[in-house]
Amino acid sequence: MLTCTRKLALLGTLVLSLIASGCSSPSSTAGESASGSGADGKIELKILHKWPQPEYAPYFEEVVKEFESQNPSIKIKIEAVADEPMKDKLRVIMGGGSVPDIMFSWSGEFARKFVRSGAAMDLTEALNADPEWKNSFIPASLQPFVSDGKNYGVPLRFNGKFFVYNKEIFDKYQLQKPKTWGEFLQLLDKLKQAGETPIVLGNASPWAAIHYLTGLNQKLVPGDVRMKDYNPSSGEFTDPGYIKALEYLKELNDKGYFNDNINSSSHDMATQMFFAGKGAMMYLELEEFQEAQKNMQAPFDFFPLPSIPEGKGNQNYITGAPDGFIVSSKTEHPKEAIAFLKFLTSKQNAEKLVKSIGWPSPIVGATNPDTAMKQVAEAVDMMKSAEGMAEWLDTDVHAKVADAYLSNIQLLLDGTKSPEDVMKEVQAVAQEVKQEVKQ
Repeated sequence: MLTCTRKLALLGTLVLSLIASGCSSPSSTAGESASGSGADGKIELKILHKWPQPEYAPYFEEVVKEFESQNPSIKIKIEAVADEPMKDKLRVIMGGGSVPDIMFSWSGEFARKFVRSGAAMDLTEALNADPEWKNSFIPASLQPFVSDGKNYGVPLRFNGKFFVYNKEIFDKYQLQKPKTWGEFLQLLDKLKQAGETPIVLGNASPWAAIHYLTGLNQKLVPGDVRMKDYNPSSGEFTDPGYIKALEYLKELNDKGYFNDNINSSSHDMATQMFFAGKGAMMYLELEEFQEAQKNMQAPFDFFPLPSIPEGKGNQNYITGAPDGFIVSSKTEHPKEAIAFLKFLTSKQNAEKLVKSIGWPSPIVGATNPDTAMKQVAEAVDMMKSAEGMAEWLDTDVHAKVADAYLSNIQLLLDGTKSPEDVMKEVQAVAQEVKQEVKQ
């Protein structure tokens, strides 16, 4: 806890900063200057993101360095934690750990947890006060961070999931992109009969298989039922579409369409295998397209999860979601935090994001043929024309329900548990969660 003296010192700094910023012209064309120079001491903003990998981390370091140079009274301390550990870290933060000023968050239920606990700052006023900033986002990318009509997050990237395929292998067997699940199974069988590995999967971290289930649930379960079930206060998960989704996924493994040892192979091992030509296709995120372009020994193309005509869900959805940042409701520097988010999501930095690390941006016009690979620009157009997005299952449901899925998906694929067994556990956990949130 801050001492009174320290609070007064910070208050003084903020007042001086506000006076200075009010008397000076904007210093940046890429974003809004947070505070003027000349204040005593520096304001420190702590930022937590989830991209420590050497191919991604330098982008954030460069953006922060530029922001600091334009805002000399602010110092930014970055912490980066990888995907799976990030979920644990954010849960610790939710439990009362040290809270960064700006935090990465998936959209959907994952972000709504922060909202319900009062940990996320309402950004509605800041967005409405700056229509140019608000309107710079593709609307579908802001919506997943909305709760009760208020904006609680800002998207950084617009991610989707697609089957990336090796064109040389497809051409060798004269295969076409499948449009339906039936065509998909026929294609997989042809590849299997020809001695190819149809799909490469690394499921040592079970989110990889959960991403399949994300789209299968969405396509097989009526949308209104799924939304009711994904809500922690009303989840039942009794629709037969959930069991069908698990059956569809299990069939892919039972028929030998995946590589061997999927539960002991990491996603990274699997991608290296696929990039080396040891498999016809892999279910990859749009952000991985650039790595495919760089490392694949053959040209590639892509297609979305095929439609399932008998499915009760909307068949014109794409699996994926935006992810981005929320501001802590406890931050002592909301103005500076928002200024940094404006800078980070400026069109200039968005185009740099697309061009330098290949991520599709939620900023209007930033992902285009001049900044992005042809496949990335085409995929973003496909996402814009979709009627909605199936957000990642493991972040779109309550954490306990997500854990029930995550802890059982490997057991489903190795034959230890049936789809019915898995859903019984999910249903039981959903009942527990429903009681918890009502208390």
